[in-house]
Amino acid sequence: MKSLSLLLLLPLLLILASPSHVSAKHPRRALALGGWKAIKNISDPQVQELGEYAIAEHNKAAKPELVFGKVVKGETQVVSGVNYRLVVEAKDAGGATGEYEAVVWEKTWEGFKQLISFKPVKN
Repeated sequence: MKSLSLLLLLPLLLILASPSHVSAKHPRRALALGGWKAIKNISDPQVQELGEYAIAEHNKAAKPELVFGKVVKGETQVVSGVNYRLVVEAKDAGGATGEYEAVVWEKTWEGFKQLISFKPVKN
């Protein structure tokens, strides 16, 4: 039983002792595990495809439908896969352009994607 407890505790100790666990600018501040990180290249085709996917999934359940424009901002969060929190520009049926926040969960190794949330951005 004692050896089992040590085996369970060892991975935690290794993580806490690793240099990657500490911020370079603030050595005493630990990195936020599971925190959101800005997407540097918002024009990356994969990011734009995820924005288009979010609009398409939203349109399956909502009327009037939106027309995808582009992803204008985004962040990622590593979970069991990756969450993408995207600000997507889209036009409504009347031609008015608006921004919407979409969260898409993706597991690329499984070919899995799911729209988690979708809401208008309040300006």
